[in-house]
Amino acid sequence: MCLIVFAWQVVPGIPFVLAGNRDEFFQRPTAPAAWWQDHPQVYAGRDLEGGGTWLGITRDGRFAALTNIRAPSERRTDVRSRGMLVADYLTGDATPEAYIAEVAGEADRYNGFNLIVGTRERMIWYNSRESEDSRNGKPLAPGIYGLSNGSLDTSWPKVVRTKAQFASLLCQGAPCEAYFEMLADTTRASDCRLPKTGVDLELERMLSAVCIDSPTYGTRSSSVVQIYRDCEPVLLEHVIHP
Repeated sequence: MCLIVFAWQVVPGIPFVLAGNRDEFFQRPTAPAAWWQDHPQVYAGRDLEGGGTWLGITRDGRFAALTNIRAPSERRTDVRSRGMLVADYLTGDATPEAYIAEVAGEADRYNGFNLIVGTRERMIWYNSRESEDSRNGKPLAPGIYGLSNGSLDTSWPKVVRTKAQFASLLCQGAPCEAYFEMLADTTRASDCRLPKTGVDLELERMLSAVCIDSPTYGTRSSSVVQIYRDCEPVLLEHVIHP
């Protein structure tokens, strides 16, 4: 995922609500969200190149999602696929706290990442490059959060805009289709509002959209997740580029 907004312990009866976009190169082979044959309790898409996934749920209410940290100068090729961080949590039985402690001890096996893992009772965000945010690696307080390829709630234009729209939709009790409409916004930020993330200006412009579109790279799918207190969670996916 490259853009995630989520509400934790905000909506009565639905502890966790998420909307997000997965951005990826179109040539990377991908399977859409489905129940995994080798792990029937897991519902998620699948990265057919690295073997992991970017977001998923389990029948008993476990959840995990991932975004990459945009740091092109630090990218390594001798590391494990970050998608395995999500897959390993969903297919395992570790508590969120125990899993994050394990991941933190071996974070150097991966390029930079944000990881969200949780259950109906606890949700934890971990950033492998963040050292100053007191929330890092600890259970999150109730609230509405936004995440892209920086840190949690970094004020990139698309994070700020989508987080505000998401909060409004929650207050309205909007249907899932409204969240997908929000995620389809292709508006780019003005140059004066662009962050500086280590890429050239034209690429920064392209990446500033909520829904990214270019000849070779962009938003592959949009997802809405709802984890209910008393019934099975739901993950809905709109595939844009198979």
